[in-house]
Amino acid sequence: MTDLSRRDFLQSAAAAAALAGALNQSLAEEPTPTALKVSGPVVISSANGLRATEKAAEMIAAGADTLDAVIAGVNIVEEDPNDNSVGYGGLPNEDGIVELDSSVMHGPSCRAGAVGALRNIKTPSQVAKVVMERTDHIFLVGEGALRFARSHGFKECDLLTEESRKLWLDWKEHHSDKDNWIPSEVPDPNKRSDARRGFAFTYGTISCLGLNTAGDLSGVTTTSGLSYKLPGRVGDSPIIGAGLYVDNEVGAAGSTGRGEANIKICGTHMIVEAMRHGATPAEATLQAVQRAVHHTTEKRLLHLDGRPNFDLKFYALAKDGRFAGASIWSGGKFAVYADGKNRLEECAFLFQRAEVKP
Repeated sequence: MTDLSRRDFLQSAAAAAALAGALNQSLAEEPTPTALKVSGPVVISSANGLRATEKAAEMIAAGADTLDAVIAGVNIVEEDPNDNSVGYGGLPNEDGIVELDSSVMHGPSCRAGAVGALRNIKTPSQVAKVVMERTDHIFLVGEGALRFARSHGFKECDLLTEESRKLWLDWKEHHSDKDNWIPSEVPDPNKRSDARRGFAFTYGTISCLGLNTAGDLSGVTTTSGLSYKLPGRVGDSPIIGAGLYVDNEVGAAGSTGRGEANIKICGTHMIVEAMRHGATPAEATLQAVQRAVHHTTEKRLLHLDGRPNFDLKFYALAKDGRFAGASIWSGGKFAVYADGKNRLEECAFLFQRAEVKP
């Protein structure tokens, strides 16, 4: 080693040591939220989760583990054939097959599990929990996820209800006039076709986060995904750090809406890290929404005024019991159980929906 290279090496090493020392000092000074003596459980969910928050809060109050509670809450929606965005009765992929995604995170143990593109099982959240508990993996997909579910006794069923089948068939018959699918009704030439005709792709999903009086957190996100998607498409819901993230020392976050916009920013991990550095849940969720909007550049995803033509929502629950939801567009709501009351609250937002110019 020459004198010059040796000197450069020593200078680089000294600089790295100084940087490491500064980083350690910075980490030691981070304002991490601490648990408050909340009077009871706090549970938040997407707007379709009022029954989920009530069920989870009831179980947490009775002493159940927070993860068992939030999973039991979303199971109500997963098994509801009238919810076309989650589980049984969810809208299928373009081939008419329902594929489900889900992830779970358990704060106290720092463990996680997920499944993607899972067919024939009503409750993917339960399968995700078994992945967490019974494997050395975190994420199973497709046929492997189904075989795993079968091996643990999950019963298969046709997830396509009569209503969701008709909705899929209606979409199939109307989304193009250049195929061999003929609708039962002659389409009105004055109406636009495909998503513009009223067959807009839906994102759905339910995310549920729970906190007990000891300050323990858990979360779950579960969905049938984007309606009429390409077979095998996996959204943000089962991706740890995108559709769900839990850090028992800080808080938890979940998401619903356009998964592709969230995957690019790892939104829920971003939210928890923002809370770690002192942001409130409201501030953190709005920061994530803003980041997603900033990274949306394709013209096909924008209105003429340059704003997104889709929505994305985030939900956050801090270890101290504070909570919030935020969305791109106004009008969003989220479910919350806190202070013994179960209700819907308004999401913070970036843009007023009335201002849209398609």
